[in-house]
Amino acid sequence: MTKISKAACIGGGVIGGGWIARFLLAGIDVDVFDPHPEASRIVGEVIANAEKAYAMLTGAPLPPRGRLTFCETLVEAVADADWIQESVPERLDLKRGVLTEIDAAARPDALIGSSTSGLLPTDLQRDMRHPERFFVSHPYNPVYLLPLVELVGGEKTSAATIQAAIARLAPIGMKGVHIAKEIEAFVGDRLLEALWREALWLIHDDICTVETLDDVIRYSFGLRWAQMGLFQTYRIAGGEAGMRHFLAQFGPCLAWPWTKLTDVVDLDDALIEKIGRQSDEQAGGLSIRELERIRDENLVGILQALKGGDGGKGWGAGKLLKEFEQSLWANGGGETMPADPSKPLRLVETKVSPAWVDYNGHMTEHRYLQVFGDTSDALLRLVGVDLAYVEAGHSYYTVESHIRHLGEAKLGQAIHSACQILAADEKRLHVFHTLYETATGELIATAEQMLLHVDSREGKAAAAPAVVLDRVKAIAASHAELGLPEGAGRHVGQRR
Repeated sequence: MTKISKAACIGGGVIGGGWIARFLLAGIDVDVFDPHPEASRIVGEVIANAEKAYAMLTGAPLPPRGRLTFCETLVEAVADADWIQESVPERLDLKRGVLTEIDAAARPDALIGSSTSGLLPTDLQRDMRHPERFFVSHPYNPVYLLPLVELVGGEKTSAATIQAAIARLAPIGMKGVHIAKEIEAFVGDRLLEALWREALWLIHDDICTVETLDDVIRYSFGLRWAQMGLFQTYRIAGGEAGMRHFLAQFGPCLAWPWTKLTDVVDLDDALIEKIGRQSDEQAGGLSIRELERIRDENLVGILQALKGGDGGKGWGAGKLLKEFEQSLWANGGGETMPADPSKPLRLVETKVSPAWVDYNGHMTEHRYLQVFGDTSDALLRLVGVDLAYVEAGHSYYTVESHIRHLGEAKLGQAIHSACQILAADEKRLHVFHTLYETATGELIATAEQMLLHVDSREGKAAAAPAVVLDRVKAIAASHAELGLPEGAGRHVGQRR
């Protein structure tokens, strides 16, 4: 099995909630156990942020959202899951007890991961009956956007378990990296700890404020790290001679007394208050949820920029996003075959997310075009013009669109679109889309589009193959019985 069919999350805090959102938006059903009295509210807020972020992140068709179930017991939550993610507070005794209980109740073939930031997997798996299927799966916040997962096995973890975890993370857009040896705090947190320790001394010694320190990171090397990490960045710094020259030039500096990395700052009340006060001033009254949304919007922008790096092939996390989107397009966001092709094809079901609305709370203009474009894409997948078809060098290009705004799509509304083929020949596909509010059936907008079949390598129109034309014409013949829909053939400014 290379895909997760059902997940269980034990713990629904910041990290657990992020895992839940990541699974749900990948179309995976999730059973959750968290005894916290406000667990459903906390998880719901994380999911809302994740949905908003995904609406900005990609235009690829997401699968239908997985089903979320809060369970009364841990045993109930893990019973049917093939991936179980533990995200309870960072205490060895607590985690060990929870993991042992999970191990006893889980399916024999289930993988069990822990979100620990630094506890050793060997210590955590000590009392498990099936320790070979346990591993640390340490993500980064927000889990639904940052794709990295550090995978660390213990003494009793099998190599097959690690490989299975890497394989199952890929379809949900995550990058599993195997840390070869178990050490406290693994790799990422060790690097962060070193930077954090030095940062605390700089504040303690009044070298700078927390805002100045953050500015130093985000306006300089933080931007470099986002695309190339540490070693590749320094390889470039070595000029044409590369890394060896860089090490020869700057290696001696490592012996100089620049840092206090081996000294532990005393986090006394005075220093805590200083950092807390400066942090409050830096936040400028923004709440944690507001800061999270700003963070997510910025991360989406960075990921989108990296997706176009290296001549469009993608770079770093952007390359991973590009590959994830390709899999989404290949899968087509779920089944789109209509139950009755003699009616307009109901192809897209979605909801107006916070990322789609303007200052009036109404869906913004370009989102209408996005939904209608998604409708055309769904039709094309239906007739065989899928990702493989496009990669082979042919596609349909939209050459003309006319949108009528007849109502208002508002924040949170469920909406759906239907498509009618008006005409088709070897090169042209003439369609009419209608957008409705799902709850009331109210007509919101229409779009008439002309699509042209092209040979993308030659850069010119070309006849579609028979296998595509036969499907298109079969639907068009059924739709011809429907008559011309109201509004078809209109132009801008035409009187009603």
